[in-house]
Parts: sequence; C-alpha cells; structure tokens
Amino acid sequence: MGASASFLHADPNGSSILLSKPSLGDLPESCVASILEYMDPPEICKVARLNRAFRGASWADFVWESKLPPNYEILVHRVFQDFPQNMPKRGIYTRLCRLNTFDGGTKKVWMDKGSGDICLSVSSKGLSITGVDDRRYWNHILTEESRFCSVAYLQQIWWFEVDGEVEFPFPTGTYSLFFRLHLGKASRRFGRRVCNTEHVHGWDIKPVRFQLWTSDGQYAASQCFLDGPGKWNYYHVGDFVVDKANTLTKIKFSMTQIDCTHTKGGLCLDSVQIYPRELGKRLKNF
Repeated sequence: MGASASFLHADPNGSSILLSKPSLGDLPESCVASILEYMDPPEICKVARLNRAFRGASWADFVWESKLPPNYEILVHRVFQDFPQNMPKRGIYTRLCRLNTFDGGTKKVWMDKGSGDICLSVSSKGLSITGVDDRRYWNHILTEESRFCSVAYLQQIWWFEVDGEVEFPFPTGTYSLFFRLHLGKASRRFGRRVCNTEHVHGWDIKPVRFQLWTSDGQYAASQCFLDGPGKWNYYHVGDFVVDKANTLTKIKFSMTQIDCTHTKGGLCLDSVQIYPRELGKRLKNF
C-alpha cells in the first residue's frame, strides 16, 4: 500500500528523467493525524504500522483526546493519585482502558474500548452487608470468577439487606445498575468447575427488592425471585441519567429480602456494576 513506484518522463530536450510516484510516506504527519482523528482506536493502531509518518501521527494528542470522555481530566484525578501531568493523551487513553482499582481496592473503573464509555464496579467488600462480620452467616471466599478475586458467600440468614453508595464523575449519559449474583458455591475439582447448591434456599418464596437513588432526586426500583443456580446472573436495579459531567454524581442502592418468616441462603454476592445503558442491555436478566 505504501510502496513507491517510479516511471520515465521525457523533458523538452528529449532526455529521460526518472521520477518517483508519491507514496503514503510522503504525506505530512499533520495531514495523517487529521485523518486518524476520524478512525476508531483499533484502526489507528493498525495503520500506525504502515510507515514512520503514520506511526508519528498516531501519537498526536488531538487524535486521542477526541477518543476520551469530555471530562477525562476529572476522571483521572478521581481514579489516579499520582498521575503524571504531562502524560500524552494516548497514554491516558491506554490507562483508562485498563481495570483501574481505587478507593482502597473496593472499586474498579475502566473505559470500554469499543464505545469509549465509562464502566464501574463495586466489590462486595465495598458494600454494607447486614451480618457480614458474623461467620455463622457470611464468609468471604477467594475465587477467580470475580474481578476482585473474592466474593461474599451467604450460608443462611433471616434478615437479608445489602446497601451501598458511589460518588463518581460519570460522563453525561444514561446508566444501568446491576447486582452480580450467583446461587450456589462454585469451586474447581480435578480441573473442572463444580457448584455446591446445598445451602441454596428461600429465594423462591418471596422476591428480592432492588432500589437506587441519586443525589438529584432520581429513583428506580425492581423486584424478582432469584433463580438459575450454578451461573452468574446480572440483576437490573434500574437506570439513572447524568446530565452534568463536571460534578460528582452520588448513587445509593440496596438489595433486600427482609421477610423474617423464612431463612434464605446459598448466595454469592460479587459486586454492583454500573454500565452505560447500551452496554448494559447485554446483561439484563429481567
């Protein structure tokens, strides 16, 4: 594609002059960068391999700034404690696309490479769980099936209540909030995944109620019975809208089943996850 070709041209005196056909390598970096600005990040990385001009243009700050959320500077200061002030925009993009841990390891945030949207997850250790310090009811177990490498496992309880809150500078848009849950305790035996469901009970008697509130007065609620043992399920709490990207949005959320006429147990609680609504549509259970 970038290979050059040559051809003969006769001047007025009749002699032949060898001329080179222009190639991609002759394009100025500034022109190439203006083209790359309209490409997706994966495409930019591919064409950067063509030649030196494309490689140099792929580092232009204005190319990558167009791929970052409008409030990326606020995001960077919220997530990273010692972020270099002079880091190129491509470096900022790369860092945001990773799973970035903050707030003492209880939260992770990342940018979706395809859409450039921000996603956030809160671990079970970042939630307020009734009775979590009593080993008769709850235990934290290690697992490779969680981004946080551990989940809260409920053996049995009468009063089930989980609360949490997040204060974060979300970019403008509509977001969906989910609880990531699993009925039964999964483990590996002889290299195979197995699920112990002996403690699973009580979730088919009364529905679980999910709620969320935002600092600007939004409210959403849903309820359902928990089912599907042996697999991770995403239970949709509701949606909320962010219309001010330069301020912190505070969200409170809860999950309750407080009918004390029966016990419930055998539940793994991994995290609460917040996705832009379009991405969240892939996860909805109900």
